[in-house]
Amino acid sequence: MKKVRSWDEFKHLIIKLKPDAIVYNIEQNGLSTARELTVLRLIIPAQDRYYIFLDFPEGEELRGTRIPLHRDKKGTRYIEEAEVKDFLKTQFERENLTICAYWTI
Repeated sequence: MKKVRSWDEFKHLIIKLKPDAIVYNIEQNGLSTARELTVLRLIIPAQDRYYIFLDFPEGEELRGTRIPLHRDKKGTRYIEEAEVKDFLKTQFERENLTICAYWTI
């Protein structure tokens, strides 16, 4: 497993490694007192190892990808799963790239 430090580095790895899939997981930040659903984990399952990029909130969007955060009726921030998938599809424009949630693999 290798932690990827930036969104640009993660994009470069997708282009270089040409993986069959990107796996994502929307996580609760366990250190947050509000228990917000704001952390996005992106994983490239490559032949030699897994590459992992964590994207955290900055204001009303995620720091690296700039995916927007939303608020429910109680004010808790969250990430729309459909927006994650759409964002990744438009970023990499590969018909054969599978984008799936961690729990579906």
